[in-house]
Amino acid sequence: MDTSSQNTLNGKRCREIRGYVEAAGQLVTIFALTYAFSSPLLTTLFGHVDRRRILLSGMGLFVISNILAAIASSYELLAVARVLLAMSAGLYVPNANALGSALVPPERRGRALAIVSGGLGVAVAIGVPLGSFVGISFGWRMPFIGVAVLSSIALIGLLAGLPKDIGRGLSAPSLGDRIRVIKRPGVGLALIQTVFLGMGAYCAYTYVAPFLDAVGGISGASLTEALFVFGVCAFVGIIVSGHISDSIGSRRVVAYSLAVIVLNYLAMFLIPHLLGPGSARIATFILVGIWGFSSWAFFPAQQSRLIAVAGHSVGPIVLSLNASGMYLGFSIGAGIGSAILTKLNVVNLAWVSALFVTVSFGLLLLTSGREQHDVNRR
Repeated sequence: MDTSSQNTLNGKRCREIRGYVEAAGQLVTIFALTYAFSSPLLTTLFGHVDRRRILLSGMGLFVISNILAAIASSYELLAVARVLLAMSAGLYVPNANALGSALVPPERRGRALAIVSGGLGVAVAIGVPLGSFVGISFGWRMPFIGVAVLSSIALIGLLAGLPKDIGRGLSAPSLGDRIRVIKRPGVGLALIQTVFLGMGAYCAYTYVAPFLDAVGGISGASLTEALFVFGVCAFVGIIVSGHISDSIGSRRVVAYSLAVIVLNYLAMFLIPHLLGPGSARIATFILVGIWGFSSWAFFPAQQSRLIAVAGHSVGPIVLSLNASGMYLGFSIGAGIGSAILTKLNVVNLAWVSALFVTVSFGLLLLTSGREQHDVNRR
């Protein structure tokens, strides 16, 4: 085969790989966008149904949707499964928050909300890299099968552990209630900060495989190792954030997290321009750990901050809104990342992500004085 034919073949192969990456990114966008908009609507629509039935139905639909995704014979069917997955998660999580809040006395409500929301954060932080590892090692269907099995176990646990009268009489917030919470001083801007952080987080992470390959030449088995580092550091970030938010203040933890994320992304952008292959690989592994830690340290602190700003009485509502904002940011970021992949070198995802997080940081700085005043008033 002559050089011209080889170059043509390589170019065609690169376009095919990029097409697969973009298609996977679109599935992320579909899930995140569906979750962001369906969650408040479904929670309101089924507000008259008792919480136990909602939790069981949501988890049951989640199991079925994962099985549907695992056996999907076309991209369109897989996309439908992703929509159903997002709807089931969007129905389950806010109601789990509401039930967790209602089961404990008011003085323990914040801790209960932190446990439920923290569990969601840990699941995403650990589950995404773990799912990537399983998918790389055993094929893309296996993560869905694994999640279906784990979800089935959770469903059995709910059936056995939830009393039949649990949460009976507990009403769901209406759309009007949600809008009133958003209008509370400081809440709306804080939620917008979550959206921009989500955009920065998933603009690059949705395409983590080609991104880390471009930054530090990490691929194959090294990619699995990098994802493991990310997941472990993300878990540590969530735990550390929850503890130090109580001692130094959640707002300060949010600020530190955002600043480190921005600097980390900028360093990742510079690595391939400044370092040789060997040094770039080592530096990228270090930055991946910082990336996982700082990104996921943001969320527990932001949740605590939102509850403090909005008030404990509306904690479940504001956490539900924060989750919708997070997934809205994920969907927008994944979509913008896909557009960048078609126009620019993949390493440019780093500075674009840094830009989004910088906006989030700027909004935080703009609200510092007024937010503290509102918290003190509450």
